[in-house]
Amino acid sequence: MIKTDILIIGAGPTGLFAVFEAGLLKLKCHIIDALPQPGGQLAEIYPKKPIYDIPGFPDVLAGDLVDNLMKQIESFEPGFTLGERADTIEKLEDGSFIVTTNKGTKHHAPVVAIAGGLGSFEPRKPLIDRIDYYEERGVNYFIKDPEVYRDKKVVIAGGGDSALDWSIFLADVASEVTLVHRRNEFRGALDSVEKVQELKKLGKINLMTPAEVTGLHGDHRLEMLTIEHDGNTVNLETDHFIPLFGLSPKLGPIADWGLEIEKNAIKVNNALDYETNIPGIFAIGDVNTYPGKLKLILCGFHEATLMCQSAYQIINPGKKYVLKYTTVSGVDGFDGSRKEAPKAVIKAID
Repeated sequence: MIKTDILIIGAGPTGLFAVFEAGLLKLKCHIIDALPQPGGQLAEIYPKKPIYDIPGFPDVLAGDLVDNLMKQIESFEPGFTLGERADTIEKLEDGSFIVTTNKGTKHHAPVVAIAGGLGSFEPRKPLIDRIDYYEERGVNYFIKDPEVYRDKKVVIAGGGDSALDWSIFLADVASEVTLVHRRNEFRGALDSVEKVQELKKLGKINLMTPAEVTGLHGDHRLEMLTIEHDGNTVNLETDHFIPLFGLSPKLGPIADWGLEIEKNAIKVNNALDYETNIPGIFAIGDVNTYPGKLKLILCGFHEATLMCQSAYQIINPGKKYVLKYTTVSGVDGFDGSRKEAPKAVIKAID
């Protein structure tokens, strides 16, 4: 039995930052995640993709943000159960919870914080014969490492931001990039559409619209695609086919925990602390919903901060916590390490 103060389900950016905020309150955290490494979507789906709306970073690669969050919480020594999915939950008479994973690992905590992002993801796969056979043999639904496509022939299918952004990015990596979309109009950002058109004129992207990939060919791995293009059938040699038609999020077993669900998200009380309809269980980040909800990493950080304040009161009933700014108090880790606030800052405050 793994015991902790706050059991966090989901090791994405919101879950990781919750460890930091809990650590400032001297609360211990343990994280469960079905993925084999921390980082959630940032690590699993687009680690090399830049993010532009993190305060203090004009841009930061998703994977680098995960690395920085892990470094930030290192001194608070969180525990991790990775590669296992939170499966069942049991509420005990004292109000605490036991969460058991699909592999039978049990966790006991007085507070549970669900930070599972949009849940588990399944790519929306095109209906093409034998596409399952070619998965990991030239067909991929995510781009984790762009260097895999260095000097290769790549075909991307889709009309949204991901298809546009990766076509633009890989234009300087792959030997040949072809973007296939079934309509002449795209759903992505206008500046991205304009950039693709510009790269087409420069001969750096082959643009095929209206078009659709209808066949995959190759003995042991993908070698050629059949494409229906504007009434004509075209056979195109390629090394990689990347259909980017979006992801289908699913809450998984959490949907059966008795929580109030609305449109595949967990309803919470946003007037106070993002608690669910079950006292002691909170939902933070993209997994929750409330009036005015914005699915941004920044908002998840804010929600994690307020959740930890309420968790402190549950774990320490009747004990008053006095908020201390880290610029004054520094950061004390559970390992005894201490990061002092800069003296110039303390002097200015004094």
